[in-house]
Amino acid sequence: MKQIKKEKEKGYNNLVSEIGELLKESRNRYAVATNTILVKTYWHIGRYIVLYEQNGESKAIYGDELINRLSTDLRQKFGRGFSRSNLFMIRQFYLKFPKIQTMSELLSWSHYVELLKLDDVLEMKFYAKQCENEHWSVRKLKRQRDSMLFHRLAIGKDKKDIEKLANQGYDITKPEDILRDPYILEFTKLNTLPEIKEDDVEKALISNLESFLLELGYGFAFVGRQYRISIAGRHLYIDLVFYHRILKCFVLIDLKRGEIQHEDIGQMNLYLNYFKTEENVNDDNEPIGIVLGSLKNKIMMEYALQGITNQLFVARYQLYLPKREELQAQLDKVLSMNKIEDEK
Repeated sequence: MKQIKKEKEKGYNNLVSEIGELLKESRNRYAVATNTILVKTYWHIGRYIVLYEQNGESKAIYGDELINRLSTDLRQKFGRGFSRSNLFMIRQFYLKFPKIQTMSELLSWSHYVELLKLDDVLEMKFYAKQCENEHWSVRKLKRQRDSMLFHRLAIGKDKKDIEKLANQGYDITKPEDILRDPYILEFTKLNTLPEIKEDDVEKALISNLESFLLELGYGFAFVGRQYRISIAGRHLYIDLVFYHRILKCFVLIDLKRGEIQHEDIGQMNLYLNYFKTEENVNDDNEPIGIVLGSLKNKIMMEYALQGITNQLFVARYQLYLPKREELQAQLDKVLSMNKIEDEK
């Protein structure tokens, strides 16, 4: 009797679970459909406003005056959603995205509100594409925008590659593509500490793993911290180990509180050799090693890396957000130099 009752209870719980999954899926679809309708509606409203202004149907009502009057009348007739600021944003939405085909159904109106805060068209297109490619939430979009991800990836590229970055997003096809220099770790709040110890960076990254994975980029899966390997009876520990789902390889990260030294390169090279032999399985590609420190000497690193055949990289991290003006100036310089070359 107890067994029958137990089986009935199990069957009932399965029923509740199945209904729950169905409702969850249905609500998600409803939310996506509702969002798509809202975004398209706002786009058409923006189009009506711009066409009205361009046709000059009323010389007495234009600019701020038109938006003010529209806001009052639409709120009286249709309620919330038509504040003066929102109507300005809706108008700007159409001007920045004049082709409805370029809009993504995966982006909510809140995504577009954040994108419209950007003046640079290339930058705006990049973040829109990344939101679509990597399914960023609005919070993730704001974090990446504020950390100047587009500028950090664009600096060092030529005009053609920058435009490709903006139109297609950040495509990972080879080990070098996952590298960012510097990595921005402002989410750790370590810059507020009077003194940073060797393992403080690692602890802070683990405590903020979601943010760190976002900074690392798309495709990273966390494997372990202080990953132990044993060689000739001696135990060694790798600070952080990840697996990259796109490149199909392990990514080993060794953290340094201060400047990266030449011996750090040799240590990482040893880790990579071990992983190639002992940890990789048939489908895995060669592992990637990143030595990450707050400082690096370019000449020292050139000598330290010479002759190393493993995929070993060095990079810096910053505990504070970069200054937008400085990065924008560097990007403008690249674009202007390429413009001069095009005109020759």
